[in-house]
Amino acid sequence: MKVFVAGGTGAIGGHAVPALVRSGHQVTALARTPEKAALLSKLGVRPVMASIFDRAALKDAFVGHHAVVNLATAIPPTMKFMQPKAWADNNRVRAEGSAAIVDAAVQAGVPRVVQESVSMIYRDRGDVWIDEDWPTDNFPMAHANHAAEASANRFSTAGGVGVVLRFGWFYGPGARHSEQFLALARRGICIMMGPPNSYVSSIHVGDGGAAVAAALTIPAGTYNIVEDEPLTKRAYADALAAAAGRRVCLRFPGGLALLLRDRSTSLTRSLRVSNARFRAASGWAPMYPSARQGWMATAEALERRQA
Repeated sequence: MKVFVAGGTGAIGGHAVPALVRSGHQVTALARTPEKAALLSKLGVRPVMASIFDRAALKDAFVGHHAVVNLATAIPPTMKFMQPKAWADNNRVRAEGSAAIVDAAVQAGVPRVVQESVSMIYRDRGDVWIDEDWPTDNFPMAHANHAAEASANRFSTAGGVGVVLRFGWFYGPGARHSEQFLALARRGICIMMGPPNSYVSSIHVGDGGAAVAAALTIPAGTYNIVEDEPLTKRAYADALAAAAGRRVCLRFPGGLALLLRDRSTSLTRSLRVSNARFRAASGWAPMYPSARQGWMATAEALERRQA
């Protein structure tokens, strides 16, 4: 297949693009800078310099492709996660950028659009499993993800195959916060957002990239991309501590994060999310069943890179 990727050098895109190439697809990707274009070229990808908001340029770039994959984000640094203003660029990319991509894909006659979203928009459900039919919330930090999903669903309404992938919390090589979390853990501080017995559903970026490649043949709809075993916040912090080589780790901020209200809603709620629908539709399975294995592999990969 001929596949066009927006966001091909980001946390998930940096793994999705190689996975697509390994699967034998002809990949074209959006590049914002000459440096990003050179990086994509080294991977065997044809770079295209254009703005994600330029419908005319996108339409021309999309012609002849069988699928467009939108993984474009502008996630702020970890230290600015709780600052609403820091998310302005990301919100625009998710809302306006996804709308422009769908408009251009429709005009170019592309049959399939795959849109990245997040599973953190689901309503808290304690320790009960969550599938794609469980209701979502539209709190302030979720507005842009709902807009992106609406664009993909609009593509399906227009006669195409719109696929929404709701990813769990990213971690792994290429996700900037992973290095920061591991560095803190090595100093004895493990990030734990929310009550210790609440659940977090995560996904290693390598498994996320493989899921993108697997999404090129599934029916239209919404799918959860998470590990097989969601962990409690306590167990997740323990997995991070183990990867950092620490027997004991101060868990911060824990339940105090609830005081941040809607600024931390997506991270403090309890989400035990199931990947069963996507596994059944695509045959995909994560290499790392839980963050226990995934964080250990992340630490090893970062150590090799620094050696």
